[in-house]
Amino acid sequence: MKKYVMAFDEGTTSARCVLYDREGNTVSTAQKEFKQIFPQNGWVEHDPMEIWSVQIGVAQEAMYKINCTFKDIAAIGITNQRETTVVWDKNTGVPIYNAIVWQCRRTAEYCDSLKNAGKTDMIKEKTGLLIDPYFSATKLRWILENVHGAREKAAKGELLFGTIETWLIWKLTSGRVHVTDYTNAARTMMFDIHSLKWDKEILELLNIPESMLPQPVPSSSVYGFTDAHIFGGKIPIAGAAGDQQASLFGLNCFDEGDCKMTYGTGGFMLMNTGNRPVKSENGLLTTIAWGIEDKVNYALEGSVFVAGAAVQWLRDELGIIKNSAETEKMAMSVSDTNGAVFVPAFTGLGAPYWDPYARGAIFGLSRGTNKNHIARAVLESLGYQTKNLAEAMASDCGTSLKKIKIDGGAAANNFIAGFQADITGCDIVRPACIETTSLGAAYLAGLATGYWKNIDDIKENFAVDRVFHPNMSEDERNKCISKWNEAVKRTKGWIKSL
Repeated sequence: MKKYVMAFDEGTTSARCVLYDREGNTVSTAQKEFKQIFPQNGWVEHDPMEIWSVQIGVAQEAMYKINCTFKDIAAIGITNQRETTVVWDKNTGVPIYNAIVWQCRRTAEYCDSLKNAGKTDMIKEKTGLLIDPYFSATKLRWILENVHGAREKAAKGELLFGTIETWLIWKLTSGRVHVTDYTNAARTMMFDIHSLKWDKEILELLNIPESMLPQPVPSSSVYGFTDAHIFGGKIPIAGAAGDQQASLFGLNCFDEGDCKMTYGTGGFMLMNTGNRPVKSENGLLTTIAWGIEDKVNYALEGSVFVAGAAVQWLRDELGIIKNSAETEKMAMSVSDTNGAVFVPAFTGLGAPYWDPYARGAIFGLSRGTNKNHIARAVLESLGYQTKNLAEAMASDCGTSLKKIKIDGGAAANNFIAGFQADITGCDIVRPACIETTSLGAAYLAGLATGYWKNIDDIKENFAVDRVFHPNMSEDERNKCISKWNEAVKRTKGWIKSL
């Protein structure tokens, strides 16, 4: 058997490649940042050709570091920044415009027009999503409407659309394979997550030709093989998933009710809801967790806009820390926040509030408040936001959460993990490996090629670093949450109130 599975981890600011062995250990890794493009206020773009070249470069570097060749690679799995939109010429392979990134807000007014036209319920029913510039559909429409000649070329069948994994697979196979996995398709706002097909009513509404769209495929399946000139020989491309779904899989959240929280720049909580899509009444998104063979698992997703970014704010804007690791010691050096409550609504509030007009605030400051109290309040805000999402998920599913797995950089912070346990009342499980996104992509690819035989084979690799148990009394928890809720209430609509 071949030695390794290669994972492409194409993120928002960098491309990474990781080689994993059968025990799920990282054998080699390489990473490189790429350019962020901001043409106007609120617009965010990437160069698709740069993404391609950087991703291939780090893949070759990771192989070179351990002196392996294509003969040592069993499969390639891809995980990617979700919703980011690429359109390219089918014949030349050249993008007709920069990739429009998930963060880009240029289609906000058009999204408002869709809401005003009464399309919210129809789109949510079919796609599980809210109408928002976040998703791919309105980005694709913008390119067709605003790039010279795009509409005419699309009508002739000369243009192709894809999210980042689609673009990379198309390039890896020299244009022979044009596919998207179910998880990425589910984030476009054009995909019916029940029938697993592109929705003709939505495509007609947005005037998007179906001929542009990739074939939807399971998240674990052999899609094709790399062109031999890229790595010196053919390697099967056998797995793909959006970053948060890959994290869910990498954390072994295989059973209905399994839940995870990822701390990155923002925070993302996903719960596996099994073979049933759960419609949210509490501001969460219904999405696809993964598809393997003929089975699809669904998930509920809640996202908060600011998690690790709040710690970066302490470092870069306030200057009270030099690195994020300092916050753990600072928070533990005081017994509480001295009454301070921090709401990190720098860019509004995400789930379950969805208030773009809220802004960040610190309440309860007194003469005795010091930098350690503020650092602790910032870290506590991550736990409170997790509690909000956990309550929304419990309400939607009619069951309370008992356990949450965590990953991402901030998961290494013992104070964050401990407070999250206290305020949610759940056991918080931190795995030995907290960078599980690329691992999830590797597992999906390895399953499709027999590198790992089945889910049980993968479960044997999962190792727990520590479990944090709740120690806070119910009465104290309720008092803390009440204070948090009041602080959030006072940040809502801040801009509108001025």
